Amino acid sequence: MNKLIAIIDDEPDILELVSINLKKASYRVKEFPDSESFFRSLATEIPDLIILDLMLPDMDGFEVCKFLKGQDKYTSIPIIMLTARAEETEKVLGLELGADDYVTKPFSPRELVARVKAVLRRNIPKEETKRIKIGDILVLDTEKYEVEVEGKRIELTTTEFKILQILSTKKGWVFSRDKILQHLWGDDKMVIDRTVDVHIKHLREKLGKASIFIKNIRGVGYKLEE
Repeated sequence: MNKLIAIIDDEPDILELVSINLKKASYRVKEFPDSESFFRSLATEIPDLIILDLMLPDMDGFEVCKFLKGQDKYTSIPIIMLTARAEETEKVLGLELGADDYVTKPFSPRELVARVKAVLRRNIPKEETKRIKIGDILVLDTEKYEVEVEGKRIELTTTEFKILQILSTKKGWVFSRDKILQHLWGDDKMVIDRTVDVHIKHLREKLGKASIFIKNIRGVGYKLEE
């Protein structure tokens, strides 16, 4: 699916100009005249990049940038600031708040599209990390199948490690027992839900202090929470 670009600007002409050129470059586009409508849209779809005007009618663009970069869910979204403010201090402030680039008005639409492409290239996700840290005491090495608690190696069975690994892929998400079973044994119907509980019990015993990260959601399943 083509990348989605969100444009936040209260000038209709600018919205139209930027939107047309991005669509020509095969991007999907959503236009927002203010920050409020943009924030509402995040509930349905998160954009791959944001083009953000600094002078919005309801909220300063710097504040929008600061808020987004302060939220784990949105901090990785690249932001290009688009504004008539050309002072160097304004550019520096925007970049310090986490913006990825800064374009001043008037601007060349072709240059803006080139900036969008460049920023998206820089933000290609890195290869999945081989070491996953949970809190300050628990570390999983998914390549070596090793677990450490406070720097001390903990011996887990393959099944125990895989349960810990799947829980760590989405911290805070609740995995049902069926989901965990499916991940471990596929469609083997001989394995029952209770099996997961037994493995979790043994896993917690071995993790010691780090067992606090594994939470039981009654009637649903388990999650890993720091």
